[in-house]
Amino acid sequence: MTRDLSRLLKPRAIAVIGGGAWCASIVGAARRIGYAGEIFPVHPAGKEIAGLPALRRIEDRRGPIDAAFIGINRHATIDAVAALAAAGAGGAVCFASGFTEAVAEDEAGGDLQARLVAAAGEMPVLGPNCYGFVNALDRVAIWPDQHGMAPVERGVAILTQSSNIAINLSMQRRALPIGYIVTCGNMAQTGQAEIALALLDDPRVTAIGLHIEGFGDLRAWEALAARAHDRGVPLVALKVGASDQARAATISHTASLAGSDAGAQAFLDRLGIARVRGLPEFLETLKLLHCAGPLTSRRIASISCSGGEASLIADLATRRDLDFPPLSAAQRQALKVALGPMVALANPLDYHTYVWRDA
Repeated sequence: MTRDLSRLLKPRAIAVIGGGAWCASIVGAARRIGYAGEIFPVHPAGKEIAGLPALRRIEDRRGPIDAAFIGINRHATIDAVAALAAAGAGGAVCFASGFTEAVAEDEAGGDLQARLVAAAGEMPVLGPNCYGFVNALDRVAIWPDQHGMAPVERGVAILTQSSNIAINLSMQRRALPIGYIVTCGNMAQTGQAEIALALLDDPRVTAIGLHIEGFGDLRAWEALAARAHDRGVPLVALKVGASDQARAATISHTASLAGSDAGAQAFLDRLGIARVRGLPEFLETLKLLHCAGPLTSRRIASISCSGGEASLIADLATRRDLDFPPLSAAQRQALKVALGPMVALANPLDYHTYVWRDA
């Protein structure tokens, strides 16, 4: 099932349910990124949250609720989800933990998560056990902590199952424009592939990066890969779970089953989704895809001012099944005019230092 996430991701009215520092941070994050819509707190005592007067109940709202941040305990979260669904809300971010990811410590967690999903009905829910999202393209933040995002006109989307990884990635200073960061948490109802499918509908998204602990619905991933291919939007996966320790950590973190690493690699290969192994490579790959898009063939050229660098790039490319075709006669003639007679013309090309001070 594919849910409509448009109201949740691009809300005109946001409910902040709960009190304390986390909910006050939601209001602050929205203000800092320039959110122009309505924000209204909901608290049973009717007290102010970040200077905004609060409604006592969700039912007291006399207008649409496009998105909600639920920052209350896990038991009360279920009732809030039910009230939001009854009010026709566009979706909710469930911040509380203590659901399926905590079954080893509290066996009630699984039942609570099932009740949460039932309470939501058709209303989209992110989480539980997740931070929410920042939509820098439309200046929306439903985010209870610090982040490094700034408004952009176009950029990549990043989806993570770890809120802390999302915070860290948002702080990057690698000249990568990030349009969306979305945390997925336990994915009790709305899976990572389903969220990514919704982001593919935004023509401002240039590539999608996915931090994956477990795949969940394989059919949804197949649908995502097919639509991304049709629309020319590249996908990059940072799939964890290669070690026994990592697989154990994913269960306690978001109740995800990481599965075997060989199986994950085979699945990604079949879908045509590129895989990286670390956060720096993740960001740099997304930046390359944002700036240049995916390669149209395996034939590439390299230009550097060092024979050593030319050798390094040649070796790196060989391990990745890329090809450096020889220069054509026309290319050789044009390069000779530009670089002079002392430069050895080849691909990879070391253009030497003779033209350094030409201007």
